[in-house]
Amino acid sequence: MAPTSTSSGRVLVLAGGLSHERDVSLRSGRRVAEALRGTGLDVTERDVDAALLGVLRDERPDCVVPMLHGETGEDGAIREVLDLLGVPYVGAAPAACRVAFDKPVAKAVVARSGVLTPQSFCLPHQAFRELGAGAVMAALVERLGLPLMVKPTQSGSALGCTVVHTAEELPAAMVNAFAYGDVALLERFVTGLEVAVPVLDDGSGPRALPAVAIQPDGGVYDYTARYTAGATEFVTPAPLSDEVAAEVARVALLSHEVLGLRDVSRSDLIVDADDRVWFLEVNVAPGFTETSTVPLAIQAAGLDLGEVCASLVQAAITRGAGS
Repeated sequence: MAPTSTSSGRVLVLAGGLSHERDVSLRSGRRVAEALRGTGLDVTERDVDAALLGVLRDERPDCVVPMLHGETGEDGAIREVLDLLGVPYVGAAPAACRVAFDKPVAKAVVARSGVLTPQSFCLPHQAFRELGAGAVMAALVERLGLPLMVKPTQSGSALGCTVVHTAEELPAAMVNAFAYGDVALLERFVTGLEVAVPVLDDGSGPRALPAVAIQPDGGVYDYTARYTAGATEFVTPAPLSDEVAAEVARVALLSHEVLGLRDVSRSDLIVDADDRVWFLEVNVAPGFTETSTVPLAIQAAGLDLGEVCASLVQAAITRGAGS
């Protein structure tokens, strides 16, 4: 862990926003702010509103920690503004965020590095309507088979995601996905153990934290399962052989690197019955709530949450703005 020398620094934690994940963002921001205060930092929490730019100019922080989930927070927009104002921040640069936030684009980039990812197709809402929904859905089921995972191409916290077991379930799943975005991703459903693997880089090089096995009571890791205490069992380190544990770490690190990410990310993977590792997606602003996987992995690694967050702040300050 890089030394933390930011005890006199002023840190602004951004949380909230107007995305569908506002509540999760507020919870993440509150926890990170409390952890940073525990290391002696001067921390302010703030929502995103029309007064933000003025605050950044007039009360310029030494570093911003964007804990914004969903659009604006993960698509690079807020980070573009921070770069514009010359304010250092924790996390990936805007261009990398845009690639990672678009699930099919991220899947394509990671797949080019030799990582397995489930076969999938994207379908814009307009094409779905104009080409005839019934014919399009029949072709998709014929090509991908069942079950399928249907989800928005740009969303988080499993919002708009549905596991489809029969062709009759597909129309409602498409409507659900389109409620959160204009393009739906239909992906072959891979059965296995879902694991989350965070990657940290505080300036000394990226390293994977222990994998977190995700075992939701209802069988599907949806929004309720993610953020309701007791609705999901998390096992850290995940019950994997040494060989498979090393492979999920390799895939998470490779995904982090080929997507150009920095500071912190979380890769969501599936380990199937043959111990093959499948990449699903990556998150550039992972949650830090009481039921989120990144803090669980930090604890399993024997690290202190506040010290980890402070080391990321120090790395961002050392890196400087716009770099």
